[in-house]
Order: sequence, then C-alpha cells, then structure tokens
Amino acid sequence: MRKIFPLFILFPFFSSAQMSWVNVDSAYQPLPAGVHVYYTNTVIEGKPNIAYYLSAELKDKHLLFTDEIGYGKRFTPTEYFQKEEKPLVVVNCTFFEFEHNSNLNLVIKDGKIAAYNNHSNPGRAKDTFTYFHPFGSAIGITKNREADVAWLYTDSSHKYPFAMQSVLKGFRDSLSVLSYAGFRKQLSSANNITAKKWKMQTAVGGGPVLLQDGEIKISNNEEAKFAGKAINDKHPRTSMGYTADGKLIILVIEGRYPGKAEGATLGQEALMLKEIGCKEALNLDGGGSSCMLVNGKQTITPSEKAVQRPVPAVFMIKTK
Repeated sequence: MRKIFPLFILFPFFSSAQMSWVNVDSAYQPLPAGVHVYYTNTVIEGKPNIAYYLSAELKDKHLLFTDEIGYGKRFTPTEYFQKEEKPLVVVNCTFFEFEHNSNLNLVIKDGKIAAYNNHSNPGRAKDTFTYFHPFGSAIGITKNREADVAWLYTDSSHKYPFAMQSVLKGFRDSLSVLSYAGFRKQLSSANNITAKKWKMQTAVGGGPVLLQDGEIKISNNEEAKFAGKAINDKHPRTSMGYTADGKLIILVIEGRYPGKAEGATLGQEALMLKEIGCKEALNLDGGGSSCMLVNGKQTITPSEKAVQRPVPAVFMIKTK
C-alpha cells in the first residue's frame, strides 16, 4: 500500500551560493531579441554540475509556442528539428511508455488535446487488482500568451481538461479507468479545491510540480511520479516554468557523467528554478530523455552514451 505523506515535502538543497549563470547566446545564433540562453557549471554540494536554461518572452508575437507528438512513433529531438522545418527550440517533455510509444501526460496542440493524462496505475503484489488514480500536472500557454501550471483531469469525452490550482490527492479503487464521475466524486471530498475548463493553445504535461507562488512546493506523492528515496536521486532533468514578468523558462540539467556532470535531485532542480525567478514550474521527463536543442545545436549532452533518445512528444518554439 502506498504511504501518503503530507502535501509538500522538504528536500535537501545545495548549501553553496546561488548558481552563477553565464549568457551563451553567441553559441546559438541567430536568436530573436526576446530569447536568451544561459549556462552554469556551478558545483552542487561538492559535485560537478552542468545546466542550461532558455528564457523566451511569452508576449513576443514573433515567437510561436507549440508542440508535436509522434502518433505512435518516437523520434529524436534532432529528427523533430528536421521534420518541423528547423524550429528555434526543441525540448523533450512528457513521460511515456515504450511498448506503444504512448505519452502518459497531456499534450495540447493548436487548442486540441493530442494526448491524455494517465490516471490509473495498477497495484503490485497483493494490490494487483487495485488501481491508484493520480492527477498529473502540466504547463500551458493561452492564445493571449499567458502561462499556467495546474493539476488536471482529462478524458476523451471532454473537449477541455479540467484544471485545479491546488493538488487533488490521488486515490485507490478496483476500477482500471478513472471516469469523470469518479473525478467529480473525489473533487467533492476535497476542501477548497475547484476545477475549471483549461482552455490552452499549447500545453505539455509531466510532473511533479516544483514551484507554486515562487516557493518550492513539490507534489511528488500526490502525482505518484517517483517512489521512495528516488525523489532524492540525482539524474539529468528537464523542466519548464514561467516568471511573473512573462518569461517562459526551460531548464535542462546534464547528468550521469561521474566527475563531469552528476545531475540534480528534484529539490535541487526546484531551487535552480526559484533562483532563476520562476513563479510556477514543473518537472518533465528526465534521465536519458533530457535534451534541448537551440537552432539545432545541443545544450546538455544526453546521458545514454551521448546519443539522443527518441521520444513521442516535444515542446517547440518557432519563429514567425
């Protein structure tokens, strides 16, 4: 049986000074005026570290924030870059399963749902015939170029996801599918949590949420993303957030290279995003999937023998 902890968990953060970021725009030209790339190799708790983040002005109408899925196939970020007519930015996003190359998180493309959240995790051992139903998170951008991070319920019978600004606890039952009625029942049992239609132009899911209102509040147990002590393991990471002054932030952290770049815990990733100035942010798929291209050039080196992993979805920024 899963042990549910209080909503937010304190993680050990790095005790050193703030990250020292260096502007590296010159390595990724040409860049629009509202887009910048930064690099750090600031040591984390005595361990080597390499990370990049990209900042993009959400209100810049010369930028198109979009995404693409593989429709049953997986492609490397470089393959998406070639297929999508060389977008400015390509970055991995959703978690996925390998058997059917299916996204396990929401993807919204051009205002329409292209992939849905997985709301049912089968039990193990004695709980084989039970299912845990979590409510995963996503980051979305509206037609008016405003960003939001929320927890969601999605199903194919509804045109829009239902979004909550506070995390709704997952629950167990014997049903393999979480129905809309089941979602409403769970919502009705929660205090001061409401759900509204989430009308986004573009959105990608992942989890857990790392920041709310500019503070580190990690909803790992409610989203059922990482079990046990895995939340404090160091890995390559990909994450996205936004600042109060309207900048989209994409952070990638290199990892699994002993003596060069050892990755980050969820807490260390969250603190980086807070120091950068994010108001809200969430973790995306990491590990061997972490990869960000700017004008087709890699930032971090992927962890799987330095080779890009094919993924079933990417987030992109294109120039108009």
